[in-house]
Amino acid sequence: MLERELAKGPVAHGWPDQTWTLSRVKTLVGRRFHKSYIVQGVAALLKRHGWSCQVPPSGR
Repeated sequence: MLERELAKGPVAHGWPDQTWTLSRVKTLVGRRFHKSYIVQGVAALLKRHGWSCQVPPSGR
């Protein structure tokens, strides 16, 4: 299930930090579920699952 994989965090899937990006989720979906999405399709998929886009605060 996608939510379970996202909950593990990006580091658990091999990325160096805990930031999910649409590109990373796209790669995760391809690796784990053998499905191909474009980035806009990933955004729509996440929205349907109740996830929202967030912009991290800028470092000052």
